[in-house]
Amino acid sequence: MKILWRITKEAAEHKWLLITAGFFTLLMTSLTLAGPRIQTLIVAEMETGLTDESFRHLLMLTWLLLGIFILRAVFRFFANRIAHKGAWHIVESVRVKVYAKMQTFTADYFSKAQTGDLMSRVVNDTAMFEMLYAHILPEGASAILTFGGVMTILFIMNAKLALLTCIPIPIIIILSYTFMKYIRPYFRNAQNSLGGLNARLHDSFAGIQEVRAFGQEKRQEKKVREKAADYTYHILKSLFKASYFMPSIELLTAIGSVIVMGVGGYLAYRNQISISYVIGFLLYLTLFYAPITTMMNLLEQAQQAIAGAERVMEIIDTPVEIQTEEGAVELDGCDGAITFENVGFSYTSDAPVLKNISFDVKPGQFVALVGPTGVGKTTLVKLAARLYDPVSGAVRLDGHDLRDITLESLRKCIAYVPQDTFLFNATIAENIAFARSDATQADVIKAAQIARIHEDILSMPDGYDTVTGERGVKLSGGQKQRIAIARAVICGAPVLILDEATSSVDAQTERMIQRSIDELAGHNTIIAIAHRLSTIRNADLILVIRDGEIVERGTHDTLMALGGLYQHTYSLQSTETQTMDLF
Repeated sequence: MKILWRITKEAAEHKWLLITAGFFTLLMTSLTLAGPRIQTLIVAEMETGLTDESFRHLLMLTWLLLGIFILRAVFRFFANRIAHKGAWHIVESVRVKVYAKMQTFTADYFSKAQTGDLMSRVVNDTAMFEMLYAHILPEGASAILTFGGVMTILFIMNAKLALLTCIPIPIIIILSYTFMKYIRPYFRNAQNSLGGLNARLHDSFAGIQEVRAFGQEKRQEKKVREKAADYTYHILKSLFKASYFMPSIELLTAIGSVIVMGVGGYLAYRNQISISYVIGFLLYLTLFYAPITTMMNLLEQAQQAIAGAERVMEIIDTPVEIQTEEGAVELDGCDGAITFENVGFSYTSDAPVLKNISFDVKPGQFVALVGPTGVGKTTLVKLAARLYDPVSGAVRLDGHDLRDITLESLRKCIAYVPQDTFLFNATIAENIAFARSDATQADVIKAAQIARIHEDILSMPDGYDTVTGERGVKLSGGQKQRIAIARAVICGAPVLILDEATSSVDAQTERMIQRSIDELAGHNTIIAIAHRLSTIRNADLILVIRDGEIVERGTHDTLMALGGLYQHTYSLQSTETQTMDLF
């Protein structure tokens, strides 16, 4: 009952569509229940003996019954159409709501979740709302009302009258074949639209760090809404076209029944058959077991719908860990001073990742983080970008605790380039301009020049209009990393965070990226994780991290003179470089 109540709350926005559909369903069911009564009156007329006057009365009842069937088909048409419209708009709203909620989750959540499962929750599980509101509830209500109004009567079949009931069958066969051939392209278009929605969701989830780091949640939400609305349009168009089919079939089968009753009444009038045969066919129309069968099918579907709804609600009810706190300040720009005050962090309570981290970064300084793999360097820079919140201590920007700054203004102050560079399946220009929706072509080119990728782009067949492919598969690792740096530069954030920007690149690309960083230093506050120590010799401050703690700090010359871990690692890398140069 709790989950059903939650689902009902989600439908409140489109309640009038559902109420209207329910009204037409009620009218349709009332006419269905009125049918047997008219049939009973017809039988009564035949049982009492037919005269000219009573035959005219019987014909009037027959036409009345035909009118009831026609109206019932019309009411079913409107009930189905309106219920589908309301249900699919509910699905659209819930899909966007679930996606928007997922954008607020931390990077740790996405590292544990499977992209396919997330997409299934957004696309497939939310589709269960359509089953619930367009099928289960209206058909269930109709079945219950019908079952309460019908009576069980034995019937006897007659060969001649049975043949008459077959008159509409050839028309139904032709109509069915035409319908399937006609409607198939519409459903194919709907499936194509669904594929486009899945592609957009996969792109967005795969690049969630870039989306959140550059504060583009609203922009991505808008794109998802457009795709969701496009799918809603196509599926509604398909269902609207299909909505003519079932009422037509019902009308044709009803006409067959009317033929049986009209002809049967005429034959009874001529004393060619007994009234009992006519009664048998009238009772056949009651279809007593139909409501029971319908309810059994609906109960099975309801289990699927509720299971899907539970998975959707699980996402909606997941608490948001990183969010704008009440009373947070809106920064109108920043100088770029960053302070770590006794920061501690852990993913699990029994395994601390960072311990008592403290350091200051002045505006325009270049600070490098070095150390063995897995000591917490990436976690530290994610704390600086507020992709995580510290367990203890505080991270400050210009004196403000990051938790006291609105997320929107914080994203404008800090640009984050993750180690695993992600490019959207779009043009190079679109990827660079991703962080700024108002960026001009001149802005894109300037950022590319700073990132030392401009010449590479011009050498490509389509230049800045070159499509990168999914996750940038058409580009080299160095090109992707420099495009990611250009994307960070173009947003104009005073603070630039680079997570191993020179990893997995050749020496020439490394020197290009190093020159880019040197050019940005002094204008931007830079915090960079260094894989190759030669790239951070010009850093204003180098922090050596081991086992989640800062064990050495200072400039390159200071640390080399200290003769500790930094000096040992630098010497090893220098020896390796000299060895490689021999080849």
